[in-house]
Amino acid sequence: MVKDGKKARSGPLDASPSHLMHRALQLALDIYAEEVGADGPTQRQFAVLEIASRNEGLTQTDLVRATGIDRSTLADLVARMTAKGLLNRERSVLDGRAKAVSLSDEGRALLESARAKVEAADRRILALMPKARRDSFMKLLADLAAVADAGPDEAKAARRAEKLARKAEKEARKAAEKVQKTKTRRKAGGPGLDVRAA
Repeated sequence: MVKDGKKARSGPLDASPSHLMHRALQLALDIYAEEVGADGPTQRQFAVLEIASRNEGLTQTDLVRATGIDRSTLADLVARMTAKGLLNRERSVLDGRAKAVSLSDEGRALLESARAKVEAADRRILALMPKARRDSFMKLLADLAAVADAGPDEAKAARRAEKLARKAEKEARKAAEKVQKTKTRRKAGGPGLDVRAA
């Protein structure tokens, strides 16, 4: 990350979406940490607290789906948050094999004290973008998150559907060009296909 305000040197990483997204994430997490402070929840803890506050009794599987945090990381996170007294876990009434997660009083207090700070961090991050580009930036982030949420099988199916649609479009264009060439030849008096018979 460039800390001195000077533009970074141009290089091959400047054309790498994964590298640029990683740098942007580092910047966002730095801003988040500055606003929330050392006593506040981490960004992932905040996400778990926020989702749990809106949906009491969610299972860890539900939290994985709602937050996008991978299963093993979330299991470890919930265990640590439970040990700190921020979350309660008990057997789910809907599925006896699963544990339902809910906020403790301490977790609710931490969430309430962090919300305004997290909103301030989000405002600072968006303020780095020109006003005219903020909506499209947020839409792009939402689109990327939707692809991530779809999972590998759904994303693979979507890519396959897009590929088939492009192929069908290409074939339709070729057929239209063929018909146009035939019409042009017929007008010029040359041999052509009978389009009605095709």
